[in-house]
Amino acid sequence: MTTLVNRTFDELQIGESATFSKTLTEKELVLFAAVSGDVNPVHLDAEFAKTSMFGERIAHGMWSGSLISAALATVLPGPGTIYLGQSLKFRRPVKLGDELTVQLTVQEKKEDKKFVVLDCVVTNQNGDKVVTGTAEVIAPSEKAELTAPNLPEIQIG
Repeated sequence: MTTLVNRTFDELQIGESATFSKTLTEKELVLFAAVSGDVNPVHLDAEFAKTSMFGERIAHGMWSGSLISAALATVLPGPGTIYLGQSLKFRRPVKLGDELTVQLTVQEKKEDKKFVVLDCVVTNQNGDKVVTGTAEVIAPSEKAELTAPNLPEIQIG
């Protein structure tokens, strides 16, 4: 069982960073399309994708963005974080089998509202930047440590 531990606003330090990683599988790609409703054939149709500028199927840009959300919620600041906003720049395509690593770095703390601005860099297994941007969150004020939930297995069919 994985334990999730947050970093409160008061604990966070400028320059502090953390990472979160996940690999894009066929199942992830199809589930993201089903949940989001984005059925662009460049994501789902291999024959169509061959004719695109990428030459093969690619991930939804927001799949990569959703990894930033997951990192904020589970790693830094962690449980209790309220996501306020995000700027993203998609720099290169994410392909099936790519392992992405999100690196979050505390860039600024705004004492008046307890807002935190984090630099967000998502790289693939080769170290290539695929997404960059910043996120603004309300960091938790109370310390929390809890067990990550066991999610159900989802079948595609």
